[in-house]
Amino acid sequence: MAIAEKTHNQGPAGAGHGAGHGDGQGEFKDQVIYVGRVTKVVKGGKNFSFSALVVVGDGRGKVGFGLGKALEVPSAIKKGIESAKRNMIKVPVTPNASIPHPITGNFGSGSVLMKPAPEGTGIIAGAAVRAIMEAVGINNVLTKSLGSSNPHNVVRATFQGLESLMDPYTVSVNRGLDQAEA
Repeated sequence: MAIAEKTHNQGPAGAGHGAGHGDGQGEFKDQVIYVGRVTKVVKGGKNFSFSALVVVGDGRGKVGFGLGKALEVPSAIKKGIESAKRNMIKVPVTPNASIPHPITGNFGSGSVLMKPAPEGTGIIAGAAVRAIMEAVGINNVLTKSLGSSNPHNVVRATFQGLESLMDPYTVSVNRGLDQAEA
């Protein structure tokens, strides 16, 4: 399915989106990665419902994904956006809008290899990974999806890799170095 994109302006203090969303963040950009039609065969015929896999990010290092299920596509997308806003993670982004170090994310049979790239490279990625990188604000990265091509597994593998990223400051503190040595 095609990837759709919208920008939502979050009102003051979250505007009714639940607790934890009113910490001064204004705009969230969401992208629909996958919309699936689910058919359930019952005695009287077939029941159709839809699932939507959505990524939401602020473009400054925060990103989340969610799965919404409903009888209509717009309702499924709305539920996915709400789920994504509840499951946001913080990703370290370098000054040249890349990732700090190479990493491989794994989930199920899917793996996603991500490598930092110099300024001007752009996002070299498939549709699902590209949507995540754009949402988080990473503009220079090389990625390769290995194994499963299922969008759900690719998204979860990408998020597992992004969660495992460490910024240089955290690494130096863990190694016991002060900032002057690093």
